[in-house]
Amino acid sequence: MSIAIITGASTGIGRELVPLFAQKGYDLVLIARNQTLLDAVAETVRKAYGRKVQVIAKDLSDPQAPVEIFQSLSAQIAEIEILVNNAGIGLCGKFDELDASAQMGMLGVNVVALTHLTRLFLPGMVARKNGKILNVASTAAFQPGPLMAVYFASKAYVLSFSEAIQNELKGRGVTVTTLCPGATATEFQKRAAMDETPLFKGPGIMDAHTVAQLGFTALMQGESVVITGSVNRLGAFLTRFVPRSFAANIARRLQEIET
Repeated sequence: MSIAIITGASTGIGRELVPLFAQKGYDLVLIARNQTLLDAVAETVRKAYGRKVQVIAKDLSDPQAPVEIFQSLSAQIAEIEILVNNAGIGLCGKFDELDASAQMGMLGVNVVALTHLTRLFLPGMVARKNGKILNVASTAAFQPGPLMAVYFASKAYVLSFSEAIQNELKGRGVTVTTLCPGATATEFQKRAAMDETPLFKGPGIMDAHTVAQLGFTALMQGESVVITGSVNRLGAFLTRFVPRSFAANIARRLQEIET
């Protein structure tokens, strides 16, 4: 029995990943804060694909959540083959003006929970010499992001962390893939108050299904990093050749609401 865990599975890219795994014969553990949305996704998958689906309603900004999830699943399931760390939070605004506790909660989800869940589930994969991890970062990982300073920094951490452990795991039967989407049509921009920014009003927005499919394919092929879309790949590449201050200015223009 192959089992995949997906965090942030109730909406957006996470929700779009769910049927991709179900179609390939995976039973699922779906994690997010909203029990009602999780139940709806789970029921759809059960009816459409006949897979077993367990839902866990947890707020990953809670430092105890990763351990509680791991202990609960360890008592029920012998082997987890795939871990998808997709849950993420974004906040838009000046660092000194945004709510401090909300920013710490963002780090809790984007960085701490992702790292902790990886640390908890990875040793079992290594021992079995079989496993895959998909960590969802962002094209934000490639440059500083004024007006989203903590979010951009958190995604830079995800990329660096994931590439490092992918290297450590060579020849050990486990792969780590980092998915770096650009602007994607999900609920993210609404929660981050970014609907009216040039970034999300521009023509380059991708749909969540396409992004999920690209990430899923890269995961299954054991790729290290996948940047979705040719425009996003070009943008990430060009950041290597311009001053960091210039890249920061461009990022700010894309996230600043025009008045």
